[in-house]
Amino acid sequence: MVQMSVPASKHVVMVMEENQSYSSVVANASGWPHLNALIGQGALATNYYADGHDSIPNYFMLTTGQTLTFDDSSTQVWNVDNIARRMLAANVSFRVYAEGIQRGYLGGNAGLYVIRHNPFAMLSDVADSAQVANQVLWPFSQFPSDAGGKSLPEFSFIVPDLNDDAHNGTPQQADSWLQANVIGALSGYPAFQPGGDGVLIVLFDESVITDVAHGGGHIAAVFWGPLVNAGYTQASSTIYQHESMLRTVMEALQLQNPPGAAANAPGMAEFFVQK
Repeated sequence: MVQMSVPASKHVVMVMEENQSYSSVVANASGWPHLNALIGQGALATNYYADGHDSIPNYFMLTTGQTLTFDDSSTQVWNVDNIARRMLAANVSFRVYAEGIQRGYLGGNAGLYVIRHNPFAMLSDVADSAQVANQVLWPFSQFPSDAGGKSLPEFSFIVPDLNDDAHNGTPQQADSWLQANVIGALSGYPAFQPGGDGVLIVLFDESVITDVAHGGGHIAAVFWGPLVNAGYTQASSTIYQHESMLRTVMEALQLQNPPGAAANAPGMAEFFVQK
């Protein structure tokens, strides 16, 4: 049997949405019409669960392979192995595009921006260096400029504000924002055209607070792009969580030995075209 693998990509884009159950997103064409259209064109993990409640442990699992803390008000800076450290060491370009911040911003909550949704600002590799922070932390307004200029980094981590990520705002608002600001911007990008290597990941941090299955509840995880199995719905019975996503992103970026729980997490190669 041929071993499946995640294909290499120099254009991985991850968008984080908030606090929605799988059942309220998938096949909910009135609430999430554009995301469901994307699911039809891309691949859907049907057996994917968050690691905990509230937000912060999920964001840290996605970047460090550890939950680290369950205190959503924590602004502690963590000196642990993480994907930012690996990207910096390997000269893999990356940017965090967050609504409501200025370039290099390392402060706490500001307006509709909350630091708990930007784990990179709490990792020592970024937080302890103004130079690195200035290099990787950007206002979201830079994203359409970079996409339009065909100059996106190898990894883009998009943090919508509380109104645009379905945390405070409606699903319809989050869905419209996603379409207008991300999907639309990428649709014309060469890496997301046939033959390109673009991978868009739309992911929810956690389910509704009453859903504690596997820690953080059942959530939607969506892949889209020319490397993704088009129209694919998960065929395996594997339970995936954020540590699997961390492993998958690192494999796409060709970074070895993912940290923490990602090292032994199930791989997500089934969602990608095998060559």
